Amino acid sequence: NTMYFCFPQMGANDCEHPPEYWTIHGLWPDKTEECNRTWHFNVTEIKDLLSDMRHYWPDVLHSSLNRTQFWKHEWEKHGTCAATLAVLNSQKKYFGKALELYHHVDLNSCLLKAGIKPSSSYYEMTAIKEALTRFYGVTPKIQCLPPEEGEKAQTIGQIEFCFTKELQLRNCTAQKGESEPMPADLKLGTEELSVCSDTLPTYYPSEVE
Repeated sequence: NTMYFCFPQMGANDCEHPPEYWTIHGLWPDKTEECNRTWHFNVTEIKDLLSDMRHYWPDVLHSSLNRTQFWKHEWEKHGTCAATLAVLNSQKKYFGKALELYHHVDLNSCLLKAGIKPSSSYYEMTAIKEALTRFYGVTPKIQCLPPEEGEKAQTIGQIEFCFTKELQLRNCTAQKGESEPMPADLKLGTEELSVCSDTLPTYYPSEVE
């Protein structure tokens, strides 16, 4: 299982006030999507979680009136597959556990403690990776927007943490006999994210124009 945290300013063109902290993209089981098309999203099942959901799992790309479209997509594509685990086998458990893992990982304070904060100067990707690995004891996968034309720096877009079926952190590297799971639809806004280069200077913006 994989949890993605997104830096929401990436392509957040519809956001009047995009949050300045890492938010959740989703909790994704490897290699499965849309497992049960008849199990539809029902927002009333997560009514107790809504204030946390709006804060930590906002839809920063689409200004839908009730803002539930993103959660519906995540449930139908990934949640219905994650539900094979007893600990995730209802909408309330799936979204609640994702929020719990988000708080447990606490990426925002980890990066701050490591002195990695939004800045107009560049970081070395290896320094960011080393700080995260030192803090968590596992290697996350960091994804970037490649440099725009005429630019030399990549921009951090998403940080992916991987978990075992017991929801313990593990390295985000392919396990034996497994190809690297790469989600096909990893797009934020119109931009394409890819695994960051270790050699390019790296920009961690406070906001993106």
